[in-house]
Amino acid sequence: MLAIHFGAGNIGRGFIGSLLSNAGYQVCFVDVNAEIVNLINEKQEYRVVLADEKSQETIVKNVKAINSIQNPEAVMDAIAAADIVTTAVGPNVLVIISDLIANGLRKRLEQTDKSLNLIACENMIGGSAFLKEKVYEKLSQAEKQQFDQYFAFPNAAVDRIVPNQSNEDKLMVSVEPFYEWVVDQSQMVGVIPDIEGITFVNDLKPYIERKLFTVNTGHAVAAYLGFQAGLKTIKDAMEDPEVSQTVHEALKETGSVLVKKYSFDDEHMKYIKKIIARFMNPYINDEIPRVARGPIRKLGANDRLVGPAVQYYEYLKGHPVHLVKGIAAALQYDFPQDEEAVKLQEKVKEKGYEGAMKEICGIAPDHPLFSLVLSQLAK
Repeated sequence: MLAIHFGAGNIGRGFIGSLLSNAGYQVCFVDVNAEIVNLINEKQEYRVVLADEKSQETIVKNVKAINSIQNPEAVMDAIAAADIVTTAVGPNVLVIISDLIANGLRKRLEQTDKSLNLIACENMIGGSAFLKEKVYEKLSQAEKQQFDQYFAFPNAAVDRIVPNQSNEDKLMVSVEPFYEWVVDQSQMVGVIPDIEGITFVNDLKPYIERKLFTVNTGHAVAAYLGFQAGLKTIKDAMEDPEVSQTVHEALKETGSVLVKKYSFDDEHMKYIKKIIARFMNPYINDEIPRVARGPIRKLGANDRLVGPAVQYYEYLKGHPVHLVKGIAAALQYDFPQDEEAVKLQEKVKEKGYEGAMKEICGIAPDHPLFSLVLSQLAK
């Protein structure tokens, strides 16, 4: 069995590629990093080390790689022969690789009528649907109908902390022990693959929002409040009593929304505790600027801060006090090396917090959240 995975970075090797290899696939990475591609082809294996007290190590074998810039034809041939295609490249790069994928799928149709699932394992909602949209932009109407018969782009939710790292062994990856990979089975075509580590579900939305409103919300609140407190890492932030208390309370607020909305049971509180324990992992040195980067996207109307705060009013008819603290801290985030943070502060300077909230957060001035955030900013 052959798995094609776009993205030979730390997440690609340490998470998706590792699980696919463990499931018996030969994993072919596709990347533009010549050094990594050459090393994979030279060694045909790499190490994955768990970031905990035991530092358990596994060897991922039966891997190879293709440089998509130097050899796009080989990538198309690989897609034509693949049993599954996955990505972990980032939302912006999905646009770039969509043309290559479209051509690879065209070549596949010339050779076989075997169905294929393409799963975007990105830190975004609807990543596979977005990839499909970009691939289909390259197709004629007749091709779209043909692709619909044989190819599917099931959405997925993925979660694993893979911190920034610099290792002497360039292929070695350190990852946290926890991981979650959930795929929308209802959107798949053909036989559901037997891959240990993937949870197949018929409704992905509860899992997407659970992750977004717990892991991502908690990370964001810790990062933006930690930055204000002059701290360096997420672990530092979680050891600060005031920051930690706000993170805990914010996740109680998002948890209340999720329980009300999706009828989650008491297990959700255990899930919150597990997530907070992950933030406290002493073997992961997750720097605040990495977690906080991209504040404009993270302040979006449906994203990790504003999204659950608005839904709190809808489902619980109350004020999300602690989420508001996170929103206010994000609006004030001014790390000079973060391009989005610079743009955000330029927007605030130009239009004030009121204008920035309307434009970036999509919060109407007559919504109670609007005045609550302004009151917090005034403090």
